[in-house]
Amino acid sequence: MQLGVIIGEAAPLSWDRWRHVVRTVDRLGFHSLFRSDHYFGGVQKETIDPYLSLVMAATESDRLRLGTLVSPITFRRPVDVGRMAQQLDALSNGRFVLGLGIGWSTAEHRVYGLDFPSVVERYARLDEAIRLMRELWYSENGVFEGRFFRLAGTDSRPHPPHGRPPILIGGTGPVRTLGMAAAYAGEWNATPVTAERYRELDATLTEHCERLNRDPADIRRSMLLFATCGPDQAYRDLATRRYLDMVSSGDPNFTVDDAASLGHAPWMGSAQQLVDYLGELADAGVDEVVLEDFCHETDDFLEWIAQDVRPHLQPSQSSDPRSQLS
Repeated sequence: MQLGVIIGEAAPLSWDRWRHVVRTVDRLGFHSLFRSDHYFGGVQKETIDPYLSLVMAATESDRLRLGTLVSPITFRRPVDVGRMAQQLDALSNGRFVLGLGIGWSTAEHRVYGLDFPSVVERYARLDEAIRLMRELWYSENGVFEGRFFRLAGTDSRPHPPHGRPPILIGGTGPVRTLGMAAAYAGEWNATPVTAERYRELDATLTEHCERLNRDPADIRRSMLLFATCGPDQAYRDLATRRYLDMVSSGDPNFTVDDAASLGHAPWMGSAQQLVDYLGELADAGVDEVVLEDFCHETDDFLEWIAQDVRPHLQPSQSSDPRSQLS
């Protein structure tokens, strides 16, 4: 198993700090570095644009796999996302992963004046956007006519090789999300679930793949972990408060139990418990776990994972972080 890091909107983030985070994640041998694509979560804070930050990361590290986890279809036109993705693919020499989703935070859509259609329409837009972007990337005369989006003869260069950039679909919805992952994804990223539940979802993904005549082994498996664990109690308390602020939509009475009821429970436990959980996930077929660092103004969490967790993974759980990035 490989370990990645995601930096979201839980704590303020400046350009100087981001550059330090990229260098630290690279130095400590993590496999991937992702950004969540949100304008804000909870209380609005200083932040930097995810796509621009990944441009910096691609030049600061020549090794890390980089990507969005995930970009809502509601934020930008798919032609803009597609063009940025193909440029990041070229800049990073194939290390960029385009994570896509339907969006979920009503607050940021309201504050920034963005339309927030029904769930059914957002899934339809996402499906159409992916098909448009593949036409944009690979065709020398891209034509697409959809219900929401269209192209009329694009030759958008540089054209990436087929299969790049890989599309990541995040979520655990057994019908629409996993069906879309089977149809389009080079990677499926699950939100936190038990190893037993993961096996059930993985079997469902396999069924979708078989229905579409696709080899399920072609899809990389990863999981996002809302990691409110850490080196000491003070750190864990701060990480938990920031997590709850991020997902509470401004409700000061929102609790960990409330988060769990929505399917977004934070992960709590000791270093050994995390090692054991990662082992269960590896046995269930997860290729990589992406850990969210809620307190990235210090290196404490990253150092703790590198020193107290990764060395204790079994050989089958821990691959060389400098190995192939696929």
